Amino acid sequence: MTLRATDFEFRYRFWMIGLIYLLGFSAYRIDPVNVVEYAVGKITGHGTPQAEILAHALFGVGALIMFFAAALRTWAAAYLKSDVVQDPALHAERLVADGPYRHLRNPLYLGGILVAFGFGFLAGRVGFVFISAGFAIFFLRLIGLEESRLAATQGETYREYLAKVPSLWPSLRPRVPAGGVRPQSRQAFAGEIFMWGFFAGMAAFAATLNEDVIWIITAAALALYILRSYALFSRRKARHSQ
Repeated sequence: MTLRATDFEFRYRFWMIGLIYLLGFSAYRIDPVNVVEYAVGKITGHGTPQAEILAHALFGVGALIMFFAAALRTWAAAYLKSDVVQDPALHAERLVADGPYRHLRNPLYLGGILVAFGFGFLAGRVGFVFISAGFAIFFLRLIGLEESRLAATQGETYREYLAKVPSLWPSLRPRVPAGGVRPQSRQAFAGEIFMWGFFAGMAAFAATLNEDVIWIITAAALALYILRSYALFSRRKARHSQ
């Protein structure tokens, strides 16, 4: 049976994502042990000379995962356009099969899953599992909704695309020919600035192990995202009123 989100879940996906993070980090109340701290204790023991080095390294792995996630999402947004990515409405009027979409169908959602996995290194053991599993399930539901709508609007063209291009596991070689769409990298980076902010916060934390650093950088990135989303909303509202 295919997982499929409701229209409500899609429209309010930003708040659903925030809720998953909130519940995941709130799990510290029932499991106060950070997942990386737990791994360090199991591997080297706490208080050893290697413990701090390993902690830096593991959080660095989390930052590296988030870097690749932000890069993948930016690459995808360059072809899909950020105002479509952040629009509460579902767009199924056209099929994009350029850039990363030649290698996998859902690069934005794969990037979201990877970001959640990397950011989950800051959570407790229960929270890490909840965040990782919660995002995987939620994004699979969103994929189910989007792909059902695309199949309905694009017909045989999309069914052929489904047969050739994997959903979340990228193919090393492109599965479909390039369509000639020109990427818009500047607007894509601006649209994904919050993802780059999350990466920067995690990278800074991996280097310093200072919790204040990551939350300041992450809060700033989130504020930029909210401001840009509001600007896009105002622009769409002005277009519709004309």
